[in-house]
Amino acid sequence: MKIIIVDQKHGDTRSIVLKDWMRVLLTFCFLGMPVFLGYYGYQFSAGRSADLYTDEAAQAWADKLVEQEEEVQRIREETLAQLQALTLRLANLQARLLRLDALGERLTVISDLDDGEFNFQQMPAVGGPEVMLEKGNGFEEFDLIKEIDELSLQIEDRSQQLELLESLLSDRQIQSDTFLAGRPVSSGWISSAFGRRIDPFNGDLAWHQGVDFATGVTGVEVSSVASGVVTFAGERSGYGRLVEINHGNGYESLYAHNQEILVNSGDIIKKGQVVALSGNSGRSTGPHVHFEIHKNGRVIDPASYINRTNR
Repeated sequence: MKIIIVDQKHGDTRSIVLKDWMRVLLTFCFLGMPVFLGYYGYQFSAGRSADLYTDEAAQAWADKLVEQEEEVQRIREETLAQLQALTLRLANLQARLLRLDALGERLTVISDLDDGEFNFQQMPAVGGPEVMLEKGNGFEEFDLIKEIDELSLQIEDRSQQLELLESLLSDRQIQSDTFLAGRPVSSGWISSAFGRRIDPFNGDLAWHQGVDFATGVTGVEVSSVASGVVTFAGERSGYGRLVEINHGNGYESLYAHNQEILVNSGDIIKKGQVVALSGNSGRSTGPHVHFEIHKNGRVIDPASYINRTNR
């Protein structure tokens, strides 16, 4: 191989003849060096990348995992707190529902409803064909909380309504219990009415302040015609063994000539409660019950109350 070198300035030429070993050396320089440099550069870059992956990337991934674990822990704690809050709210709603059930049972008794018409110990009877909702329409977390809030408001509203209804029904029940109506004995007949009559002992014209119910025998149950408080239970001149009951609103009822008194002064009496047994005590000609009604301290005819219809 011959290499010709030309001097650009003077135009002279010079020839160099390359032998075989020189050609190999030049071939290596022109062809081998680029390959060598390329390989070395690749190895250098790979080593740098490996160093970067090992140190920075690994640290970044570790930090990211720590952040994700902290986020998961935070979400878990928030979820647990929300569940505890929901549990407390549900427990409160259950307690209020139990109270409403008890109040409902009381109102059922006060309202005198048929047995079984409102059974607060059983779930309400419901039914009907099922219509499935489309996907995505189910309850989500915020929907559940919203439903619980609405249920709480409904319970509060129903509670206030039931309390008001209880008050109204209680007032009505009190009025019904204190409403004077009926006879003091279930058997017997009216032997002497209210008003003028011939006195059975002396034959003179006299005024009878009550109604007498002849019972034929002693020991017949004498019942109060209304609820009230016993203001007198004992012996009184002319009346024999007497029970006197105050019913409020200025009304009093008297049950006289009893054989036995079954109540004491100060006792609270329910309507229809047995207060005495009929007899022949006091100024009496035979077994009977003398029944009087007083209004605002004045004696009135019991006939209209005897024939009253109970409320």
